[in-house]
Amino acid sequence: MIALSLAEIATVVGGQTYDIPDPATQVTGPVVRDSREVEPGSLFVAFVGERVDGHDYAADVVAAGAVAVLASRPVGVPAIVVDDVQAALGALARHVVNRLGATLVALTGSVGKTSSKDLLAQVLRRKAPTVFTPGSLNNEIGLPLTALSATDETRFLVLEMGARGIGHIRYLAGLTPPKIGLVLNVGTAHIGEFGGREQIAVAKGELVEALPADGAAVLNADDPLVRAMASRTKARVVLFGEAEDADVRAENVRLTKNGQPAFTLHTPSGCSDVTLRLYGEHHVSNALAAAAVAHELGMSVDEIALALSEAGTLSRWRMEVTERPDGVTVVNDAYNANPESMRAALRALAAMGKGRRTWAVLGQMAELGDEGLAEHDAVGRLAVRLNVSKLVAVGGREASWLQLGAYNEGSWGEESVHVSDAQAAIDLLRSELRAGDVVLVKASRSVGLERVATALLDGAAVSSEGQVSGR
Repeated sequence: MIALSLAEIATVVGGQTYDIPDPATQVTGPVVRDSREVEPGSLFVAFVGERVDGHDYAADVVAAGAVAVLASRPVGVPAIVVDDVQAALGALARHVVNRLGATLVALTGSVGKTSSKDLLAQVLRRKAPTVFTPGSLNNEIGLPLTALSATDETRFLVLEMGARGIGHIRYLAGLTPPKIGLVLNVGTAHIGEFGGREQIAVAKGELVEALPADGAAVLNADDPLVRAMASRTKARVVLFGEAEDADVRAENVRLTKNGQPAFTLHTPSGCSDVTLRLYGEHHVSNALAAAAVAHELGMSVDEIALALSEAGTLSRWRMEVTERPDGVTVVNDAYNANPESMRAALRALAAMGKGRRTWAVLGQMAELGDEGLAEHDAVGRLAVRLNVSKLVAVGGREASWLQLGAYNEGSWGEESVHVSDAQAAIDLLRSELRAGDVVLVKASRSVGLERVATALLDGAAVSSEGQVSGR
């Protein structure tokens, strides 16, 4: 964070200081909510959770080097006490962002946010110091913490914004007002909470409504609900996609023999070839989104193409491809799942597994509401249409819908199976996997299917990049 005195922070957040010997003491380290992340000069933010109360760690974090605690009550060590810790954190983030000389880029979408954000960050940091959301910390706590990690040297601040209802993105954009807003797509993630794709579009479009007139709204030309957001912004509109009228578009899209996408990147300033290190054709759209923002920020098409071609996966459990010594390839995409990302992962599995035996180990897609049965059934049927060798549906009722869809589509019999939990899936795979098989593992985060991928990779594993890693 940029250096701020405790007195200035107290003024910004409207707090009272307690047990602070010198209000001129500066916060020079990170602002953190996890006591294990405290460094000398930190400000520790004490949240009260369902199981853990951050206030209980106040003495420990100060002993570890934190200069003060942002708290909702006095804690016997240097503290700034406020009525609402979350609101205070947001106010501090807004203050710091206003002080920065950085260009703020915000992005949202139903699927691909984290992958697109990771690609964009890797491209932009070729040009200038860039701070970006780690993992998927895209809510009312994670977003301000990311913004507060920026320093005086930061030139680009890339923030992922998530939403579980109308007004969420408007609130986040108010904390960290973007100059460029990127909307990837409108899908069915959390449709059970929103009530329909049209309501999701209303929520996602709050980002472009927050943009200034001299900003840019970067919109997916291939998604009608996103393209329509052009009427909701006063900013200049930049379109990306495979549509002929897209400002930044892909042509000659194809997959390599390993399932990695390649295409020709077209921008208003020229074209260049790209071959991604990521897996699955769905990453073409993510790459175009990153390219459109980077071009808007002054990077040349050749710089963008080179950066995209060299970019890797920064966030764990998102299409992590690892090859075991026996030739079994494990695709760990277990961080989360919705119908769009599930279909994309299955298509990537089919492309990667040509000429090989393929396994889809799939679990529940959460928060689909009344659409749950139809969406799980459709994914099971797609596995059949893509000639996946064996579907392993893991978990309860929703998993049974996956298996039933596959069975009804192809009368697979033993080629699709429903197992009770991750351990049952592990036992099945260990007994039936053969050298050269490709295994996709994917479900909503709550299912915990990363356990399956981890179990399959116990011991030394050879990555797809040819590196040996101990596990």
